[in-house]
Parts: sequence; structure tokens; C-alpha cells
Amino acid sequence: MANFNKVILMGNLTRDPQLSYLPSQTAVVDFGIATNRKWTGQDGQQREEVCFVDCRAFGKTAENINKYCRKGKPLMVEGRLTLDQWTAQDGQKRSKHRVTVESFQFLPGGGAGSGGPEQTSAAGDGIPSEDNGSANEAQTGSKDDIPF
Repeated sequence: MANFNKVILMGNLTRDPQLSYLPSQTAVVDFGIATNRKWTGQDGQQREEVCFVDCRAFGKTAENINKYCRKGKPLMVEGRLTLDQWTAQDGQKRSKHRVTVESFQFLPGGGAGSGGPEQTSAAGDGIPSEDNGSANEAQTGSKDDIPF
């Protein structure tokens, strides 16, 4: 039987990324993302639910997320779902699902982390591109620009 494990999330960071290093000196960053879903119930009332997801990234991806992202910043992540299991101090077995981030994309928008790059390289590796000129032209609304 074939298996497939892929997660794509777009949301806002719920806390500042926390960077640490493994004994092998590999960077690890932990952060959370909140995604919102809005809908109208059968009674006509607007409803909203928020899903909070813990995420972890490694290596250069971790370093870039830590450098450019802050609480409230929008981000798209792509990765796989992993299950962490451990025994708590009280002897109880615990577990939790987490997204292990394999790639990410900066998204335009505010949040506390504004000021960092809004685009990433064409390779999709989450590393800021050097040329943000086209993005800046689109934001200034030059009359020579086509809006699509």
C-alpha cells in the first residue's frame, strides 16, 4: 500500500521562533502557526475556529525562519506530520503531532515581524531573494503596472 504524508499550512505565527542547536550543531527552530476558518452556521451566525499547530524546522530553513519571522507574521509552510512521544515526569506517556517543515514561503502582510523580506528565491527554499524590485513596484501601484 502506498503512503503519503504532506502538510501545507498558511497562517500567522503564534509566538516568536525559538532557535536551538543539536549536539551536531544543526539549527532547530520551534514555532507555532494559527490558521483560521470562517463560516456561516445554519442559524445564520458567523462562526470562526482557530487551529493552533506546532512546527519544527532544521538547518538553514530553521536559521532563516528565526532571522526573518516574528509573532504575528504570516507564513506558509510545507512539510510532513510527525508524532512525538515521551514519558512525562509523572510517568504518564504523552504524545503530540507536529509539522516538520521542509520548505516555507514568506507571505506579504503585517504582523510584529514586518520589515523582513516578503519574497523568497525562485528555488522555493525560503531564502530571501536579492531583487525585491518587482514586489515593490506592485505595492506602489505604478500606473504602468498591470494588476495581475
